[in-house]
Amino acid sequence: MKKVITYGTFDLLHKGHVRLLKRARELGDYLMVGLSSDEFNAEKGKKAYTSFEDRKYVLEAIRYVDKVVPESGWDQKIKDVQENDIDVFVMGDDWKGKFDFLKEYCEVVYLPRTEGISTSKIKKDLGIKDSDNWKS
Repeated sequence: MKKVITYGTFDLLHKGHVRLLKRARELGDYLMVGLSSDEFNAEKGKKAYTSFEDRKYVLEAIRYVDKVVPESGWDQKIKDVQENDIDVFVMGDDWKGKFDFLKEYCEVVYLPRTEGISTSKIKKDLGIKDSDNWKS
């Protein structure tokens, strides 16, 4: 079985997210998603509209996703790849080159982003900044 992994926040889920998950799954037989925890997003200076548990619930409902695990830090990727016998690491091409250190452990693939849509664009169109307090 060929196993694939990707990571992200997957907030304000949109067509681009689903396309990324579909294309990642097409690279193997099993797709694991490392979902950024609320605490890790705070470390990155990001604030998700949707809680970790709700984002996890939605991802688990997508047919391309086999397993969702929490991502709690930048340095867990090597461990996740090794402990889960991952064959392919996938990220959007806006991260091109940033995860090449994983080539020692698995194949690294950067997929093109879906044109015209992103969570950042949605937030910008709505006049929302990552620093805005979504939860009250």
